[in-house]
Amino acid sequence: MLIETRAYARAGLFGNPSDGFFGKTIAISVRNFGASVTLYPSPELHIEPQPQDTNVFRSLHHRRDAVSTLGYHGGVPLLKAAIKKFAEYCEAEHLRLPNQNFSIRYSTSIPRQVGLSGSSAIIVATFRALMQFYNIEIPLPVLPNLVLATEAEELGITAGLQDRVIQCYEGCVYMDFNRDIIEQQGYGQYEPLDPRLLPKLYIAYNTDLGKQSGRVHNDVRARWLKGEELVVETMNAIADVAREGRDAVCRQDTNALNELVNRNFDLRTRIYTISDRNRSLIDTARACGASASFTGSGGSIIGLYRDDAMLNRLYVGLKKINARVIKPYVF
Repeated sequence: MLIETRAYARAGLFGNPSDGFFGKTIAISVRNFGASVTLYPSPELHIEPQPQDTNVFRSLHHRRDAVSTLGYHGGVPLLKAAIKKFAEYCEAEHLRLPNQNFSIRYSTSIPRQVGLSGSSAIIVATFRALMQFYNIEIPLPVLPNLVLATEAEELGITAGLQDRVIQCYEGCVYMDFNRDIIEQQGYGQYEPLDPRLLPKLYIAYNTDLGKQSGRVHNDVRARWLKGEELVVETMNAIADVAREGRDAVCRQDTNALNELVNRNFDLRTRIYTISDRNRSLIDTARACGASASFTGSGGSIIGLYRDDAMLNRLYVGLKKINARVIKPYVF
């Protein structure tokens, strides 16, 4: 029995990053890139490392660049953490697992450290493979919580639920993380939207080396927890962008959607420090006439373009600053 599962990259469209602050978001799955996991029975539980998990390097500079993009351990810790969290969930739910071992390996085409959620995609694909192997069904609204707990509790990654929700649900999803809703049912309110209602979207991402994510929100979170007025009000305004975005998507109001994409980023600049590299992505795209906001914590942007002429301007302009442009495949 050979099991193969997959999870896709994702892009936050509206409301990002209010998901970590009881806000609202809209996100899309980006099927242009994905992470896959292969699992099959074996005498012992074996996690197979991939080339990116190597401890052999061509030079000191090669080692430096590998750590910058992959972290210190590559993808194997993601598999280990997901397996542990899956076992703990089954134990807590009194689900008896058969004494059956497996070998598991992963591969990914998702660009790393550019805000497209490559790490969580590997974890989601791992959970899907384990559920299939052991014939265990984890309720869909619960699964994103487990993926987030895997990253936060096992690996110390600071993140919100948005990425994990869209990678579990796929397509296009409006998410409401209202505190009362989460405390009552243990997860947010997730509403799939018809991807056919989406406007013409592009994504652009850095092709030069990024850096490890997961620490971007720490200062803002501390200020939010202290009740700093600017942070609280701005995060609420970012959440309102998603609420308005949902209505604009449903009525296919392109003008409103363009304005909301730009507003999302402009609100973000009130409380977050934006690096020159990330700012250049936004400024270059907007100079081409497109709207632009971050897909995640930085390294890639998303927005609307009007026609092929504008898309070509985006291709040319962003290539000059070492960024690649794609049209996201959402369905």
